Amino acid sequence: MDLVVAKPEGLYCTAGDFYIDPWKPVPHAVITHAHSDHARPGHGHYLAHTHSEGTLRTRLGKITLQTLPYGEAIEHNGVKISLHPAGHVLGSAQVRLAHGGRVWVASGDYKLEDDGTCTPFEPVRCDTFITESTFGLPIYRWSSPAALSLEINNWWRGNADAGRTSVLFCYAFGKAQRILYGADASIGAIVVHGAVEPLNAVYRAAGVALAPTLRVSDEAVNPQLLKRALVLAPPSAQGTPWMKRFGNYADAFASGWMQLRGLRRRRGVDRGFVMSDHADWPSLQKAIKATGAERVFVTHGSVATMVRWLTENGLAAQSFKTEYGDDDVADIPTSSANVEPLSVEPANAEPANIESNGQDAAQTPKAASNS
Repeated sequence: MDLVVAKPEGLYCTAGDFYIDPWKPVPHAVITHAHSDHARPGHGHYLAHTHSEGTLRTRLGKITLQTLPYGEAIEHNGVKISLHPAGHVLGSAQVRLAHGGRVWVASGDYKLEDDGTCTPFEPVRCDTFITESTFGLPIYRWSSPAALSLEINNWWRGNADAGRTSVLFCYAFGKAQRILYGADASIGAIVVHGAVEPLNAVYRAAGVALAPTLRVSDEAVNPQLLKRALVLAPPSAQGTPWMKRFGNYADAFASGWMQLRGLRRRRGVDRGFVMSDHADWPSLQKAIKATGAERVFVTHGSVATMVRWLTENGLAAQSFKTEYGDDDVADIPTSSANVEPLSVEPANAEPANIESNGQDAAQTPKAASNS
């Protein structure tokens, strides 16, 4: 019997009688990270990495939580469990399971680039690897974190010099903190939505150096300050009365899906920044190869494409049907997130149908009444 199987409640470790990121309430759950599609309420007992404690308690309230540092192993019903860096967000972990001479690794969500806000991904050797494939298509290739921060800072500086607020929509957990880590606070003040600041506090408590932030409600936040400010807000704030306080502003959206021209237009923003906390196409290939696994299960994203590519490259590959989405899928309509191309480009293909990051459409400021 396989060490991990898909059940209606989630991914189930058969020998250990526990689940990994289950989507229905179970007695024992190992959690890879605190995004809401992987960490849900109602479980009897949670096991997660030490740095996930703050985000899990912030999001789930009072739970029975056991934490482990990276690399430390415990045993449950004869299965040896250890957590290893996934590089996705603060506290994100791959789950290594060892039993009866077999080693499986469930990666959760991951990325390979070190963005400075969480422990970088470390490959874990195994027989069977469970991988995501959110951006499992050859068109998805990310810029370096440093290049992306420079791009955002230059956009912000240009708006500030023109006397208008820069509003950047981004996921409150993960992307917002990456932006703050690379932000040039000499340009102006950074103002954050109420959904962002509690998560900033968790990162700061874990020792992550973030640029200073203000809440919109802080006394220091006035129209003069906002003319040079960078405002970070979740996608749900777009088009709401909350935006009216910013007058004429320029806006942007940070997501991996911004690599697609059509989705930038549909978001109705002045600028799109290609930012994802998930592995791009080359990184997925690199990560899977580094595990040495001969079997690979694909959980969510471009599943059919990734399974086909893995099979063509000599691996035993199949899929697990799950209820995972991701922070990027939460940014856009689900129907767009799961569109598969008619054909698969070769692995060395150049990205297609992609605007250059510096070639975005109009940079005209927006009046809040029109948003």
